Amino acid sequence: MCYYNSINIPKGSKVTLKGITKDLPPITRPLQSGFEYGNWPIIKPTSEGFELELAHWELIAPWIKTGREVLEGREKFNTLNATSERLLESRLYKNAALKQRCLILSSGFYEWRHFKPEQAKKDMAYPYFVSLKNQPYFFMAGIYQPWVDQESGERIDTFSLITTKANSLMERIHNKKKRMPTILNGEQASEWVNPNLLEERIRQLSSCQVNDELMTAYTLPKDFRTAPNPMEAFVYEELPLI
Repeated sequence: MCYYNSINIPKGSKVTLKGITKDLPPITRPLQSGFEYGNWPIIKPTSEGFELELAHWELIAPWIKTGREVLEGREKFNTLNATSERLLESRLYKNAALKQRCLILSSGFYEWRHFKPEQAKKDMAYPYFVSLKNQPYFFMAGIYQPWVDQESGERIDTFSLITTKANSLMERIHNKKKRMPTILNGEQASEWVNPNLLEERIRQLSSCQVNDELMTAYTLPKDFRTAPNPMEAFVYEELPLI
């Protein structure tokens, strides 16, 4: 599943969706774990087109009433990712999939390949950074859910990142669960945030597999998560995939 993301939007960047072009603020986050339960930039549809906002990475169900209940729920399951196959069957995700679809900005994500060397007693996990060629950022499909803490009155938007079956490249990298984020091109992204999208098209788009020829991947040092700038690990080492 996709739990580690990165974003690097240079100053002066723009985004075009539904025929509307807007400026993007510069954002640099070389590495963020979903398990930090922090904020991440998403794009939401509005009556004027769309807007960028920072939303809480972890979709919180409307029947959860307090922050304490959120913490208790994490002990049982996480909602950082939503699987495309169950999107419209899930009590938790269905309403958001039908009415509250969003786009998650990314410059690349991190995943682990498992391999058991000869004479080793167990698998070893090797980290990779995966991105799209010649694209400083791209769109991942997501769903969002507004949530209000009934104790504090705080209102936030929360979201899940949608995953689909791995393409041939990601099958080699994420070779345990063989999943990948649902990555959409510009035309598909504009469709995804169209409020009038039919259920069948929601199923199709949520299951999209980006062509592996558009992707690139590099191995990383195992301790990359403790580096001051994890992005430097692949920018300068340039270690090719397998």
